[in-house]
Amino acid sequence: MTTRSTFARNAGRVTAVALAACAGSTALAQDALGWYGGANVGRTSATIDDARITSGLSAGGLRTNSISDRDRDTGYKVFGGYQINRNFAIEGGYFDLGKFGYTANTTPAGTLSGDMRVKGLNLDLVGSLPLSERFSAFGRVGLNYAQTKDNFSSTGAVRVTNANPSANGTNYKLGVGLQYALSDAWSVRGELERYRVKDGVGNRGHIDMASLGLVYRFGGRVQAPVAQAVYVPVPVAQVTPPVAVMPQPTPTPPPAPSRIERYTLSATELFAFDSATLQGNQQKLDEIASALRSSGAQGNIVITGYTDRLGSDAYNQKLSERRAAAVKTYLSSKGIEANRLTAQGKGETNPIVTCTETNKAQLIKCLEPNRRVEVENFTAERRLP
Repeated sequence: MTTRSTFARNAGRVTAVALAACAGSTALAQDALGWYGGANVGRTSATIDDARITSGLSAGGLRTNSISDRDRDTGYKVFGGYQINRNFAIEGGYFDLGKFGYTANTTPAGTLSGDMRVKGLNLDLVGSLPLSERFSAFGRVGLNYAQTKDNFSSTGAVRVTNANPSANGTNYKLGVGLQYALSDAWSVRGELERYRVKDGVGNRGHIDMASLGLVYRFGGRVQAPVAQAVYVPVPVAQVTPPVAVMPQPTPTPPPAPSRIERYTLSATELFAFDSATLQGNQQKLDEIASALRSSGAQGNIVITGYTDRLGSDAYNQKLSERRAAAVKTYLSSKGIEANRLTAQGKGETNPIVTCTETNKAQLIKCLEPNRRVEVENFTAERRLP
């Protein structure tokens, strides 16, 4: 039994969908490392080699009148894997590709029926290409150890010499697919796979499976809890009044000097996880805008975005720039002159803390202070509460 050529066409469709998603992709989520598991179920297909069946019957002096193929069934697999890094995982599991067969009618009168059941174990290397915050495309290459059990029966002029042959063998398998993250822990995937197999009478071929499945990631992706904005005041010099030599009226104290202000806000409070879109009610930004509009506020304002060290340098740089630009746009909408505002991103540079945790969730929590937006380089006569 061999496979249909539809695998190549379906794989091409999956690739086209992946490229379209890539063209409209947004920010990439920080992937969680570690263990995951899941299951798929779907349609399996094989091509029955009718010409070989006809040739075999002809060698026995029989003419084939018709052949009825049973080349579709339902298959499933259960699997577990370990995400090594953002792009690669090792995955193994158990599969049952279903049952396939045929019935041939002959002259002199008789029938030959054959069925094949295929199941086994697999071990794959899975490579992922993130397309957006939640979408990713993936491909797999690996080995399958398959057990095929054949069952032949006959009537009339047809005779079967070995009714129940079987075979075990190791062959390659390939696959492509798309995955969408429903939440930090749960994802749904669709994929096309090709299993190379050998049946009990020496035939080699492929069986294809198009399936849908669910994936559960143990530990999931962890989003740091919302934290309050951190205010870093600049020390103010104390003014010592002059000592009078002779009694005289108490002088009027000079006005408090203006001072350069810097406000540091947690990116977790401003944005959703791995997003550059401001969320909810931004009370702290409203207070900063009020301070910038005050009569004592002057000078140009520099808005700087920072990220943690997770992810690539290029991605972190772009995310920090987009977050700084979002804060600039918000302050401008509150009446602050745009020519006073400069937005810049510095990616993962200038970290506040250094973390060595190996657990992903603990590492993300530890690095939280590094994910921030700073508003600085202006003078004001009052501080935020």
